Amino acid sequence: MEEHLDELSLLAETAGAEVAARIVQNLNRIHSKYFVGKGKAEQIINQAKEMGVKLIIFDEDLTPAQVKNYSGLANNIKVIDRSALILDIFRQHAKTRESKTQVELAYLQYLLPRLTRQWTHLERQMGGIGTRAGMGETQIEVDRRLIRTKISKLKKDLDSIEKERITQGQNRKSEFRAALVGYTNAGKSTLFKCLTGSDVFIQDQLFATLDTTVRRVNLSDAHSCLLSDTVGFIRKLPHHLVASFRSTLKEVLEADLLLIVVDMSSPFMKDHLDTIQSVLKELEADKLPQLLVLNKADLVSDATAIGESALAFPESVAISALESLRINQLKEKILEIMEKNFQTIEIEVSYKNGKIISDVQKGVVVLSREYLDTGVKLTIRGNRNRIEQIQAAALN
Repeated sequence: MEEHLDELSLLAETAGAEVAARIVQNLNRIHSKYFVGKGKAEQIINQAKEMGVKLIIFDEDLTPAQVKNYSGLANNIKVIDRSALILDIFRQHAKTRESKTQVELAYLQYLLPRLTRQWTHLERQMGGIGTRAGMGETQIEVDRRLIRTKISKLKKDLDSIEKERITQGQNRKSEFRAALVGYTNAGKSTLFKCLTGSDVFIQDQLFATLDTTVRRVNLSDAHSCLLSDTVGFIRKLPHHLVASFRSTLKEVLEADLLLIVVDMSSPFMKDHLDTIQSVLKELEADKLPQLLVLNKADLVSDATAIGESALAFPESVAISALESLRINQLKEKILEIMEKNFQTIEIEVSYKNGKIISDVQKGVVVLSREYLDTGVKLTIRGNRNRIEQIQAAALN
């Protein structure tokens, strides 16, 4: 529970709030009107008023009716839930057309069932957390039909963006692809920069990365792969957000290998791993090959703890992306997995097909060439996807 509230505090600070106090209550059941009992709800509001607090955030999701009930009870104090807070952070951090479209779609889908008179109190609030970009003060004038029209348009925009992404990704299908996934703030972007040398945005905060970035990584003189950095996961990620980010997360679904990055210095590493696997299952990506990367080894002062983690997760690699420690071991491990995905074939191409002779040698290692009377006999080794492409081209 304390760890969950620590995380909620970090989320609130990421959104720009200053945390004044925490309130915890043991509940035998969820109360339909205020989530907590009426007496406790009134106590929370009164305590907030005494402290001059302007925002109350529930770690659990509130129903539209509960949010509406609090608006009548709280006057000028805004009451939101965890999902609204995460959506607000995403709206702050969205930079590209794709991420802005995805976040706005998720926000409107979240807002639609909550679009009742409870929004009148926001006119005096003039935006703030939960009403980014001034949405709060105008929502009272926006009816459900207009929001549904906007949702429909955003979905069409996302379909168009996804088609562009598919077109851009056609050339990458022949290559081995790895995707960094993990709990937010586990150091994925730092590792991405360490492996690729790419200048990506890195900040010690939740959800610093929203857009998927793809770069090439040279693993050895003869091998390279494409690496993608994706949005971080977190427990209880809002359903609408996961749904709208599916196109971005397709880089995960289409990967040959998932690099699961966790912060090994965190006492809640196991909990974070469970969350990652839960989100991957929701994305139907849990069956893809995985390699566990235990990051931030430089923050673990006890060598025994590192050894225990290695024993608990024997197939993992412990690294420090920030200090570039054991990065070569990580590359070797990726190479081992790549090799399992490689095939060696012999193929004969007629001299008449000069273009095909040239094409079949791209993106593979040519082990031997034999010049026959009718054509060239090649022994090639490469990624299974690339080998299948070559075989299909040769048949045509």
